[in-house]
Amino acid sequence: MRKMESSEHQVKAVLFDLGGTLVKTTEIPHVIKRILKNRGINRSLKDISQAWLKAEKGLCFRDLTKLLDEFWVQWNLHILSNLQVKSNTQRLAEFIATHWWDYSNVSLYPDVEKTLPLLKERDLKIGLVTNGLQSDVDGILPKVGLQNLFDVKIVIDTLRKMKPDTEVFHHALQRLKIAPSQAIFIGDEIEADYNGAQRAGLTAYLIDRNGKIQDENVNKITSLDDLFKLKLIK
Repeated sequence: MRKMESSEHQVKAVLFDLGGTLVKTTEIPHVIKRILKNRGINRSLKDISQAWLKAEKGLCFRDLTKLLDEFWVQWNLHILSNLQVKSNTQRLAEFIATHWWDYSNVSLYPDVEKTLPLLKERDLKIGLVTNGLQSDVDGILPKVGLQNLFDVKIVIDTLRKMKPDTEVFHHALQRLKIAPSQAIFIGDEIEADYNGAQRAGLTAYLIDRNGKIQDENVNKITSLDDLFKLKLIK
């Protein structure tokens, strides 16, 4: 019986959020400025930042589950309107959405480059559970060489649902054919990642590389190296 219990709770998979957890990307206003400049439209970074923040206030990100890629077209239209861009705005909004990752720098955090191969060496399943769209994942992963790494990739398009919905996490586990007690989830947002994973029955850790989270009730790691230092992975 003891052996069975040990097997049931042995870690067999590590699931990750994407942005802020595995990869860092160019800040949104800088990407917009690059694209607009390429299209012959010059606006200051200050004006773009203000237009972006104003657009965010008027949109509900949960609508991503209904609109998928069209959400970002609408988002871009709001920004362009706030910037008083009046010519070919629909086509430009679509261009920004389609070519976003062509203008954004994407890189892995140093601890990610080191740790992911070590997890694979231990025959662990590696999963991605992100509140990004399939188009985002398709744009990001090839840039950092992770397109063939994951055993499962759950995006908004998969179920038309977003974290912290527990069904998102459960679907990933079902695809991997493992129990919640056999999986660790690592993300950088308390509600979507940490609380969502915990409610789904996974062991959750918040990655806090810069020491910003002061809540002592949250399981934190400052680097993916901690998975081995804290003996979370054998």
